[in-house]
Amino acid sequence: MDAPAASTVSRPGAPADLIFRDLRALLRLAGPVVASRLGVMTMGLTDTVVVGRYSAVQLGFHALGWAPTAVILTVALSLLSGVPVMTSRVIGEGRRHAAGAVLRRGLAYAGQIGLVSTFVLAAGGPWFLHHAGLSPGLADGASRVLIVFALSLIPLSLGTATSMWLEALGKPGVATAMMWLANLVNLAFDLVLVPGHFGLPALGAIGGACATLGSRTALMLALFAYVATMGEASGLGVFDKPPRERAAEAEQRRIGYGAGASGFFEVASFAGMNIVAGWIGALAIAGYTVVMNVASLVFMVPLGLATATSVLVGKAYGARDPRGVNRAGAIGFAVTAAFGIAVSLLVWPLAGPIAAAYTTDPRVLVMGKAAVLLSCLFFLPDALQVVVAQSLRARGDVWVPSGTHFVSYILVMAPLAWLLAIPYGLGVNGIVWSVIASSLLSAGLLLGRFWMLRRAG
Repeated sequence: MDAPAASTVSRPGAPADLIFRDLRALLRLAGPVVASRLGVMTMGLTDTVVVGRYSAVQLGFHALGWAPTAVILTVALSLLSGVPVMTSRVIGEGRRHAAGAVLRRGLAYAGQIGLVSTFVLAAGGPWFLHHAGLSPGLADGASRVLIVFALSLIPLSLGTATSMWLEALGKPGVATAMMWLANLVNLAFDLVLVPGHFGLPALGAIGGACATLGSRTALMLALFAYVATMGEASGLGVFDKPPRERAAEAEQRRIGYGAGASGFFEVASFAGMNIVAGWIGALAIAGYTVVMNVASLVFMVPLGLATATSVLVGKAYGARDPRGVNRAGAIGFAVTAAFGIAVSLLVWPLAGPIAAAYTTDPRVLVMGKAAVLLSCLFFLPDALQVVVAQSLRARGDVWVPSGTHFVSYILVMAPLAWLLAIPYGLGVNGIVWSVIASSLLSAGLLLGRFWMLRRAG
């Protein structure tokens, strides 16, 4: 492991000084990542709001078409997490010229992931939807949307690899700015394609998916153009064909395996909740989509905190500084808990207006408001579980978080959602209760694991 920067190693001083130092470092690292990830979610949120206000039925098509896509997308992007790690590693070793080789390997890998993901999703997604107990009309409408979403996975994979590389180089602002410009492109496409303007037919949910495809392609091309024209591109080896290094290639792929497994378990279970809602009916899907979009947007802040916390924990772990590891983890968990409480208190009184932003259908509005109110109970544990999981991986505990996610979200949440929503008749609220229970279980198991390792020294 690379030697950590001197500023991250515990040194003599008052405990309060060390706490404030790590807190400042945490917030400084988390800021750009949060802004970029919020841009990713805002793009999906824009599609959902525009489609939802156009038609509640089309919103159901959009949600069901997106659900299988989200599973493949999360796993695909997790597999690319070796790009920033390997980039940071060669920079820390003083081999800046090798950073270009990491990018080129990452783009080749991203292209393969994008192609395979597109094929798997386009070939298997419609079959899955037609055999998931949905009505034929609902499955047909969602399948058409899913195929367009599948086509966007290639530019998304390539753009994400490039964005991660820039962040690891210390240029997170570039990726963030371009992501928000892509959001403007996405909004323009949505407003034209979903309701139909300038002589174009109204495409509804398919129009929202086409907007996603267009904006992701634009983002990929903009990132490529920036890398190709930046002054230090030659010095970083961007234009040089890298030598074949099988060990480095294997390491770059291996890094993402643990995160990919966790991502699959979690997002597959959440996507499965759309199927449970679909068994209830199209309006239930629309109501569940409202609360999950709000939760996904909120989740971007803990995701940024998870990245920042894992950096601080990882550097202290590499420096063989157990007190630093525990302190960095505790600070990250405390900030995350404060955020979870604050956002819950903010969303609670605004549940009605939030639901109204998604739909004008009075039946969906009632379901969405109730579900958003209930979701305030899982913002805190859901935020904590992702930050603790990343911190465990940073201290070398890669596979335990994957196991806890499997237990919490596959073995518990999926059957509990069906039980509460359908046999017990709680509908969308039953699904949300299953998310609350599973998030509490996941956070508790992961915090317990971190405490065990802390006690072990």
